[in-house]
Amino acid sequence: MLLFIAGIACVVVALFLGFASVGGLTAEKAGVGRSVEVIDALTSAPKELRDELDEPFMDRVIGPLLAQFQTTTKLLTPSGGADRIREKLEMAGNPPGWTVERIRGMKALGLIGAVIVGAIGSVLLQVGLLTALGVMALMGLLGYFAPSMYIHQLVHDRSEALKSSLADAIDLLTISVEAGLAFDSACAQVARNTDGPLAGEFARMLQEMQIGKTRAEALRSLGARSTLPDLRSFVSAMVQADAFGIPIGQVLRVQSSEIRVKKRQWAEEAAQKVPVKILPPLICFILPCLFIAVLGPAGISIATNLSGM
Repeated sequence: MLLFIAGIACVVVALFLGFASVGGLTAEKAGVGRSVEVIDALTSAPKELRDELDEPFMDRVIGPLLAQFQTTTKLLTPSGGADRIREKLEMAGNPPGWTVERIRGMKALGLIGAVIVGAIGSVLLQVGLLTALGVMALMGLLGYFAPSMYIHQLVHDRSEALKSSLADAIDLLTISVEAGLAFDSACAQVARNTDGPLAGEFARMLQEMQIGKTRAEALRSLGARSTLPDLRSFVSAMVQADAFGIPIGQVLRVQSSEIRVKKRQWAEEAAQKVPVKILPPLICFILPCLFIAVLGPAGISIATNLSGM
């Protein structure tokens, strides 16, 4: 037994010495050394390389990938499509990072990705060839039009935000003009003291006037960047008042009263829509649960009595 234990000890010592001789004990230290060298290389890299690595994933990878699909999307987009996309972006407030070229690339990428997803789903579900082709075509259309639908939703949300803040902005304009400020200074007060997209639009209008546009041109551009009819009506009234020399304060007072009446009408319209909107969830979710709670015990009693007979 002693000889057996001694032999096992010799084998362990021999394995230990062999492992140490090939560098097994220093492998961890070598790995740490390589990690330190990599960190030193990154910290001592040129500024251009560090700036490139510090960029977000969207700009480093997704951006160049979308650029590769722009040529394909140009072939799929009808003539004048770029102008319509640019107009939609203007109405959406020019979201950061959203350009016509990027949207085109997203359309192509969405088309290809949706078709691939549809094909994989058809293979997994083991559907027929015609059904698979229909699913792929439908998914491709959804993927292609998804960026446009998202921009349309942004335009709608921005229009609702403009509608909710228009009455207060016109009231502030009216008070400022009647207090003795010029129309441009009153617009600056609105841009400075309010929040939301309307304040940004007034600030942009003032910047356009500073770079050489006339007041009428800047006002027309303000109306063209929105789909809100009341804002366009206000812009038309201001342009006509500026052209015919009508006092601005009087026009603003009329516009303010009209917008207040319309705002009350919007609230009444929204209140009238509530019963119609609440009807589907009431029928589909609330009434079935109520019927189960009320008629369930009676149904169980009837079923028990019939089974006993």
